[in-house]
Amino acid sequence: MSHQTGIQAGNNVKEIFASARNGDQYRLLKIVIEDEQLMLGSTRKASKQWEQEYDSLVLPILEDDLPCYVLYRLDSTNNQGYEWLFLAWSPDQSPVRHKMLYAATRATLKKEFGGGHIKDEIFGTTKEDLCLSGYKRHLTSQAAPQPLTAAEEELRQIKLNEDAKSRCNLSVKSPAFPAFWVQTDISVDTKHQTLQGVAFPLHGDAVAALERFRDKKLNYVQLKVDFEQELILLCNTEPTEVKDLPIRIPKDSARYHFFLYKHSHEGDYLESTVFIYSMPGYKCSIRERMLYSSCKNPLVDMVENKLQMEIEKKLEIDNGDELTSDFLYEEVHPKQHAHKQAFAKPKGPAGKRGGRRITRPPAEGEEED
Repeated sequence: MSHQTGIQAGNNVKEIFASARNGDQYRLLKIVIEDEQLMLGSTRKASKQWEQEYDSLVLPILEDDLPCYVLYRLDSTNNQGYEWLFLAWSPDQSPVRHKMLYAATRATLKKEFGGGHIKDEIFGTTKEDLCLSGYKRHLTSQAAPQPLTAAEEELRQIKLNEDAKSRCNLSVKSPAFPAFWVQTDISVDTKHQTLQGVAFPLHGDAVAALERFRDKKLNYVQLKVDFEQELILLCNTEPTEVKDLPIRIPKDSARYHFFLYKHSHEGDYLESTVFIYSMPGYKCSIRERMLYSSCKNPLVDMVENKLQMEIEKKLEIDNGDELTSDFLYEEVHPKQHAHKQAFAKPKGPAGKRGGRRITRPPAEGEEED
């Protein structure tokens, strides 16, 4: 950072840089900072392949208590000439002032030498960092994927699975109930599918149970998503009353519930279909939360359109204890808020008011009260 330190390369260093860039005379250049200038510390000529003489040339010139820069020429070339390694040596034992000075001047050196010639840049505080094996470790770490959190790794696996489906152009079909199969191709062209969700098909038993529910032969149906088979399966059809609903909600996994809510409203007996999506928060994996959320809308659309079932209320909960009789009633029949009364200006203070106050002097020809 020349604008921070003001240190520039001396004329002799610029000449050496030009010669090194344009030929194969030098294998190594050591650059140091002296008298507030970049100076040439030492040079080495090439005699073998770069890997064979790397350690024998680089390691002896690294001093234990003084930073420096090392430019090491490789045998490979690019469109500008030979490629070089830029090594920044800053040993732990060196004074802090020197470390800061060399750190702030690294960009200046790269600019003076020519960034297009530098293939890799390595920073080291010990010789193990800058030896040949250290450079190879650096290359390995650069090529490796960035470390992911558990959540990011899970999302990556889901994306890989979706890409595999897209390449294979698969259609998922329920063998038990072939009438309800859904195209689940995923690609950059299926924008509508991304917006609507992943449409896993219903197993035949689940469809049959929903038809019986529609015909009032069942009053409760619970469904779950099978991730391996990519199907929505029937889970429970036990007769259920409102007081039984909390114990039907799993505490460690998501579910879809269809409940026939029998109740009275304004003197009329009603039977309302309530769809409940239960998701116990972060007790479920990210994959489970994503798939259940993505499958929800296609499932509801299929039930409403193909099975001709009218759903009066759709709920999302994370705890079965929320499902009380009062809660369901207020959700199905929300209270109508009365018209708000307009703001009434408050009355003035009680008692006799004082005399009239003059707020301006009387005009000419006007008598004062």
